[in-house]
Amino acid sequence: MANATGAFGLKPVKNRDGSAWNGATIPMYVSASYATAMYIGEPVLLSPTLTEKDTTGRYLTINASAGTDGAIILGVITSFEPLVTDLTKVYNPASTERIANVCLAKDVIFEVRGSGTALTKAIPGQNAVLTGSGGSTVTGLSSKYLAESGTTPAADQSYPLFVLGVKDVADNTLAANAVYEVLINTAENATGAILGVTAS
Repeated sequence: MANATGAFGLKPVKNRDGSAWNGATIPMYVSASYATAMYIGEPVLLSPTLTEKDTTGRYLTINASAGTDGAIILGVITSFEPLVTDLTKVYNPASTERIANVCLAKDVIFEVRGSGTALTKAIPGQNAVLTGSGGSTVTGLSSKYLAESGTTPAADQSYPLFVLGVKDVADNTLAANAVYEVLINTAENATGAILGVTAS
């Protein structure tokens, strides 16, 4: 049976040491002057724009991370605080001030769906990038996939993901749209912490 389809961005599932992820997040600030919608499962990085910074100084200010070659992924949005002007919004519209709850990426294992091209058994142990943009205004989920085509997985230390393997469940196989378990390779530094290997 073919794998299911449909992106959900990055989803934290457990810690690197094998223990369960306990749902811990850090509240972070999205500025009303940031003109990009944000979604659950969205990878984020620190905003470099002074005018976007939280004026109270209580929160780190974030932007969306493309998750492409050399991109830093500080963490991943797991939810948003309620938008008092519209309680139905499960995502954050562009140019909307909001608090996002972010799972810091370091030492957390995430699940992510592949973009639709079958890969080989060489992928575990390689580095990978994300592809896709935007998300669903209905489910609130990010449209980010692990790139199975285009910039395919390789031993490249500046790729932001390190692939641990295909998620080990009965309805998920090494084929197009597989769900992978990954570590964030560039949580702190664009050159990455883990250089993958390519078997030959």
